[in-house]
Amino acid sequence: MAAVVSLSRLSHSTQGALSTSRLSHHPLLFQRRSQICQDIGFISAIGISPVMDLQVKYLWGLTPVASASLEKVQMFPNMEKLSMRIGCSGSRERTFRVSAFISASAAEINFEHASSLKDIKVVTPICERPAVHITCLEDLLQWVRKAQQLAASVEQQFYDTDGGPDSSDLLRELDWLLDDSLAACCQKGRDSDAFSQLNNQTTSAHVLLRISIEELENQWVQRVKERRPFQYIVGCAHWRDLVLSVQEGVLIPRPETEQMIDLAEAAIMGNPSLAVGLWADLGTGSGAIAIALARLLPSPGSVLAVDMSETAVAVARRNVGHYALTDKVNVVHGSWFLSLEDQKGSLAGVISNPPYIPSANIAALQAEVGKHEPRTALDGGQDGMKDLRQICHGSARALRAGGFLALETNGGTQAEAVADLLRNMNSPVTCFQNIKIVPDFAGICRFVTAIHC
Repeated sequence: MAAVVSLSRLSHSTQGALSTSRLSHHPLLFQRRSQICQDIGFISAIGISPVMDLQVKYLWGLTPVASASLEKVQMFPNMEKLSMRIGCSGSRERTFRVSAFISASAAEINFEHASSLKDIKVVTPICERPAVHITCLEDLLQWVRKAQQLAASVEQQFYDTDGGPDSSDLLRELDWLLDDSLAACCQKGRDSDAFSQLNNQTTSAHVLLRISIEELENQWVQRVKERRPFQYIVGCAHWRDLVLSVQEGVLIPRPETEQMIDLAEAAIMGNPSLAVGLWADLGTGSGAIAIALARLLPSPGSVLAVDMSETAVAVARRNVGHYALTDKVNVVHGSWFLSLEDQKGSLAGVISNPPYIPSANIAALQAEVGKHEPRTALDGGQDGMKDLRQICHGSARALRAGGFLALETNGGTQAEAVADLLRNMNSPVTCFQNIKIVPDFAGICRFVTAIHC
């Protein structure tokens, strides 16, 4: 849970912007998209009606059933970014050998993965969906102009109301939505740059999309009119060098929380034995902390990621699998230390970003947060300390001697209260030492760290 009440206007976490550059692409995701381009390429929709929305799908590992050659594939706006996202070269033009595409009905395309937890559906991020929609470029441009008008109509209204996004923020998000949704712009028999077609009202070019224009329209209306978080719209959040699946029911990882990994890394450098021990990420949400932490730990170091939300557990497991870390991260459904009873006195580290917003403050949060993100991940009780107290007492029992504790708080007096709680846990013996309050990058006293005696 993040200190959303203290986020500045420029904080991208609750306005839909991303904590790291949209150009960032982790090696696994980049490799996956490169392989898509190399193995199956794209199919041209030229020759069909410009208004026809054709569905195509990938046939992985099968004998190619169609083969064609795109003379040129020109990229749409922001193509330098998009070419990296789909694994192409930096050039705006590239010839592909197209294979393994056939037409398919919408019913054959399933963008959800069933989990083992009561069939929780984990939604695939837009940027990871196959490009199955082919439509006329001019139709897309007409929608973009309409979407821009809707964003511009907001002006300063949301910001003045609760510190939400203004028109410039929304227009930036629209650019990112297009970045995730567009695969390529194709035109048969012409070498003209796609940029030159943007203001051409009679262009015959077509675009390859990962979602239909109708879904783009629906998602954008939800973003602006309902204040639905941008990360829920695109189905992912960029956090450190990770691209994490997120959806309703899962807290969106915040930029300030990234610093907890730096704190853990510093602790490991001070005590290398921590690197090969077992760590716990309590309230894992999307699995952000657990995944980033696991990538720091050499074998046999590992992480137990705990969350009481079945949706969060399903999403975290998806993200852990996406980064091929299932051998190092075990995602457990449960509440705080109840699932870790057999780990008493053995944990090398405990990291937690728990609910810490006082109940009375929830209503004043930005609409993107208070109305859409899970209250169970935000509400820390009357003083915001309910879960922090449980974790402090549980950590005293679960951590081994020299074990590391790092907690995110609402900052200010709450951080001081947590530090005081740890200092006073001395019956019958002192439990923690080296208790510190660490400011975040905005200068807010956000984190509390300690070493178990």
